Amino acid sequence: MRKRGEPKSGVGGVRWIRVLYSDFESFTRDQEHLISIYGRQRFDYVEGFVIVDEGLINNWRTSFFSTSNPVKISMMGKGNHILYCLELAKNYDQTNVEMIDEVSPKIDYCLVDLLVWVGLDQEVETLLRELNFIPASVFTTDLPYVDFLDRVHKAELKLRDKGLWDVPHPWLNLLVPASQINDFDRGVFRGILGYKTGGPILIYPINKQRLDERSSVVTPDEDIFYLVAFLRSAVPGSGDQTQSLTYLIDQNRQIIEYCETAGIVAKQYLPNHSSRTKWEDHFGPRRWERFFHQKAEFDPDCILGIGQGIFHPDSCPFSSSSFPS
Repeated sequence: MRKRGEPKSGVGGVRWIRVLYSDFESFTRDQEHLISIYGRQRFDYVEGFVIVDEGLINNWRTSFFSTSNPVKISMMGKGNHILYCLELAKNYDQTNVEMIDEVSPKIDYCLVDLLVWVGLDQEVETLLRELNFIPASVFTTDLPYVDFLDRVHKAELKLRDKGLWDVPHPWLNLLVPASQINDFDRGVFRGILGYKTGGPILIYPINKQRLDERSSVVTPDEDIFYLVAFLRSAVPGSGDQTQSLTYLIDQNRQIIEYCETAGIVAKQYLPNHSSRTKWEDHFGPRRWERFFHQKAEFDPDCILGIGQGIFHPDSCPFSSSSFPS
């Protein structure tokens, strides 16, 4: 008999794992180690998030944690009010079965199934052994690959049922240099946020060498930087000031101002700057020049992206005749 959620032979599945950290430097060091691994012996998905509110760890986007035995930050955080969660996934599919089948075509598929599971367990255990999370904090589940891809949508449906989806979402996405992420943790996660977040906070490293430099996305000038995404929701009429739109927008402003004051060279992803001068500061001289020339070549009449406030047809700085077609 199979437990519900266990994949059958030939059906794509995912081993979904979460581990917890109380030490931020160990958390980021392990993430950077994981994204440096190439080849088959690696996790297929790596993402971190910050836990300030205990409700998030027990309710958000997962059935890992039992409501009858909830995770308490105070029990795992060594007196701290914050934890960091590393979310990992290892895919397994028919390829694993086919590899065994090539070796022995007449092998019993019940045995094949067992060998696939044993191999998966050993590979995951080997990868986890290299990490420095809180030992008692490993939470694991297996589910079909499609269900893993659809996990956010399922959370959306639950929020819609509660009337908590069609509300304002004052999101803030920052790209923070790896060399300054510890300063960001001290000033923002352990400072500005307090004990409420208003929603999930994602944090994970990105290897700049794997990005297309032709993109207009502006990133820090380091090989490794972190995406920090504050995915908050304002809840009108909740009675909790920390969930109001005004409070969360002001907190976003405080985070940006802290980065500027502390000298953290963070770049906003999908920013909303109010003037071309601020956009030029955002891009920096080299990237601005390239962006300016791309705009002139592909949209010489400035009819696209008017809402961003960078260029406008009434004050377009170039014309189609300035560049060859």
